[in-house]
Amino acid sequence: MIRAVIIDDEKNNIDNLTGLLEKYSPEVDIVGTATNADDGIKIITASNPDLLFLDIQMPDKNGFDVLRTLPHHQFEIIFVTAYDHYGIQAIKFAAIDYLLKPVNPEELKLSIGKVVEKLKQKKANLQLENLLELIKYKDSKKEHKLALSTFKEIRFVYTSEILRCESSNAYTTFYLSDGKNIMVSNPIYEYEELLTEYDFIRCHQSHLVNKKFIKSLIREDGGYLLLTDDTQIPISRSKKEIVLKSLTSNGN
Repeated sequence: MIRAVIIDDEKNNIDNLTGLLEKYSPEVDIVGTATNADDGIKIITASNPDLLFLDIQMPDKNGFDVLRTLPHHQFEIIFVTAYDHYGIQAIKFAAIDYLLKPVNPEELKLSIGKVVEKLKQKKANLQLENLLELIKYKDSKKEHKLALSTFKEIRFVYTSEILRCESSNAYTTFYLSDGKNIMVSNPIYEYEELLTEYDFIRCHQSHLVNKKFIKSLIREDGGYLLLTDDTQIPISRSKKEIVLKSLTSNGN
């Protein structure tokens, strides 16, 4: 059994999630619930759960405040929340699971399946620690690490170390400044959303480039970006104006 705690400021949300878990994931045992952060912290401390279902937006203290208050994070976590732009961005960046309200039963089952696998492997919850760092240093983007989930592991990479990303169907390869690369089974558009505010440019359907590593824009041969490692990245016709504006607006 997976011992779980639910923290949500609306009692009906707790009741709905409890009902869904009873019907679709009977392996989850709810050992405590709370409708505010302070009570939730007490329950987590007392029950030492395997899994925490946590709402982000709550009055007085939000879900991130709950995590910051706890000295240890030995549990897995699934955020259950209404849409919150920065919160969702941070959660995606840390590759932590989340469910949008109202909760879809199929998505809930998938999330529980992931938790089961993680608990079997008994890995330290580095993703949660990374999320807390993201929240702590949200105004200092150079400190942020992107969690890249591969078949064998989860790699944590500073955005400033990512040279470029290149897509191949539903896969994306990250090329790092040290010459190494990492392939993940997620499409490039998901990372475009996350990395644009970290000075990455989508210059082509298959390419996302860190502006920090652009050496020059070459106008011949249809136009391409020359990177500091001498890699040539094509610029699609529809992206030329956007790329030029992005580079010249920052003095590049």
